Amino acid sequence: MFSEFKKFLISGNVIDMAVGFIFGAAFATVVKSLVTNIIMPPVGLLMGGVDFSSLFIALDGKEYVSLAALDAAGAPAIKLGVFVNDLISFTILGFVMFMMVKAYNKLKASQTIVEAVVPVTKVCPECAMEIPVAAKTCPHCRTAQ
Repeated sequence: MFSEFKKFLISGNVIDMAVGFIFGAAFATVVKSLVTNIIMPPVGLLMGGVDFSSLFIALDGKEYVSLAALDAAGAPAIKLGVFVNDLISFTILGFVMFMMVKAYNKLKASQTIVEAVVPVTKVCPECAMEIPVAAKTCPHCRTAQ
């Protein structure tokens, strides 16, 4: 079992997965920044100048000035703005990953070389036995080809 595990760790697939995971985490950070800093401020402005990320409902019945004050108090809350930001981030990330996989599959398909199947045998018209394509005479019935 240890040797199989060692073989799995050394194989290229593990390295590919690790690189993909690191790249995915970095990309997710960029998308989250895009949503938080670029997309949501105009959305908040369109909704009447609201800071969309600070929309929350405190569940303890108290009023809090900001999300930071709520978090500092440790109060339970439904953080609507954070959820919407994360939902938009997820949607953008999912779409970009879909496009990357689609492009990869298209590239992979174009790289596939279709080899023509060249027959190596033929059927003798007299005895119906398979013989090499280059045969001049059927070895089974001695008919000229």
